[in-house]
Amino acid sequence: MQNMAVKENKMGVMPMGKLLLGMALPMVASMIVQALYNVVDSIFVSMLGQDELNAVSMAFPIQNIIISIASGLGVGVNALISRSLGEGRRDAANRYAALGVFLSAVSYILMLLFGIFGCEAFFRSQTGVEAIIEGGTQYLSICCIFSFGAFGQIIFEKLMQSTGKTSLSMYTQGLGAIINIILDPIFIFGWLGAPAMGVAGAAVATVIGQIASVFLGIYLNHRLNKEITVSFRGFKVEWGKVKRILVIGFPAIIMMAIGSVMTYSMNLLLGSLEPTGVATAVFGVYFKLQSFVILPVVGMTHGMMPIVSYNLGAAKKSRMLAAYRYTVYCSFGYLCLCSVLMFAIPGVLIGFFSPTPAMLALGKPALRIIAVGYLFTAYSLVNSSFFQAIGRSLLSMFMSIARQLGFLLPLAIFFAFVFGLDAVWWAIPMAELCVLAVAIFGRIRINKRVLAFIPDAENVNNAEQIDA
Repeated sequence: MQNMAVKENKMGVMPMGKLLLGMALPMVASMIVQALYNVVDSIFVSMLGQDELNAVSMAFPIQNIIISIASGLGVGVNALISRSLGEGRRDAANRYAALGVFLSAVSYILMLLFGIFGCEAFFRSQTGVEAIIEGGTQYLSICCIFSFGAFGQIIFEKLMQSTGKTSLSMYTQGLGAIINIILDPIFIFGWLGAPAMGVAGAAVATVIGQIASVFLGIYLNHRLNKEITVSFRGFKVEWGKVKRILVIGFPAIIMMAIGSVMTYSMNLLLGSLEPTGVATAVFGVYFKLQSFVILPVVGMTHGMMPIVSYNLGAAKKSRMLAAYRYTVYCSFGYLCLCSVLMFAIPGVLIGFFSPTPAMLALGKPALRIIAVGYLFTAYSLVNSSFFQAIGRSLLSMFMSIARQLGFLLPLAIFFAFVFGLDAVWWAIPMAELCVLAVAIFGRIRINKRVLAFIPDAENVNNAEQIDA
């Protein structure tokens, strides 16, 4: 019986290093696989030319909105299914699962309409280069029209995560990424007898990978995720449950979607400063590289969050703060390494994207400037997730909005028009420094108003002290 108790309550008893590693690794792997989709497309497309690379980069804001909506709905569904199962209400959990699939389908219809009617106007709002508009419209139209793959992949992954089967979601994402990597050069360059589709081929490879992930997700949920059943027999839209899903998921949607607003705005700013598209291409390369820098840290924080939440509920403050500190230390060490690499070999990193000489000349000093910002990022990212885990989601959302819209964009505009294009990149580390100050201030308030009143049920001699 004791062994069973330990197994059922591992977040409250397992050694913290082992626990955090086991919880975070699947999340880190999942985030890296997510980054692969757009990055691999960009690497192959860059071989076609700078305009084609810009076409894929400028499509990112809409692709990110698709992921934001799907993930936000998944977060709400995930939380409510887990809560319902914990309360022994399996029927409610099944209804939430069906509602999650339904809401994802409704969201897909909206993106389908945008894919048919809105893509060309979206690109014309960013650039006047016809090659970028034509290639980008083809690419984004395919991604939006077939975005049921992205919505389906994410919702079925969240259903598996809601019952603790996080490793299964790695299989679905891994399958999609592998298919995308294999098919990208085949459809882009016309290998193995396939037509050479250029930029459109990258989109075709992406959506085929996503659709394959959907079918695997449906199969794994049906065969291995027995705690819940997705069924539409007797289905009806329960608006109370829809509201609960949106209340939980909407902040997550906003936190992810503001990245689209920032990217779109930066594309407009850089395009006005340098109309040939070199600066926009450099920004696109930076954003792809940042995926592999930031997303593993996000995965670490996602592994930390349930540990913090569980031990908060169990009044084990020392374990809660131990998980927090482990995550801060690991994230800071990883980001320091990334900063050193980006500062030392910017030309090598840009080289993955078949740069022109002009891109290299502008991009190498830009990446070195941006690398400085990663030294300030770990603390703010970890604290943002920590605030969510203890029920302070609004503070976390404020930090996300402040980082990208409150600090980065105003600073970029200021540096651009006062000091010129070469100084714009300083807005990125300066914004991270400002967010660090917000995180420190927020953590001090949380220490005084929340953590100071949480008891510690563990009788240990080396009780954890709170770090600001």
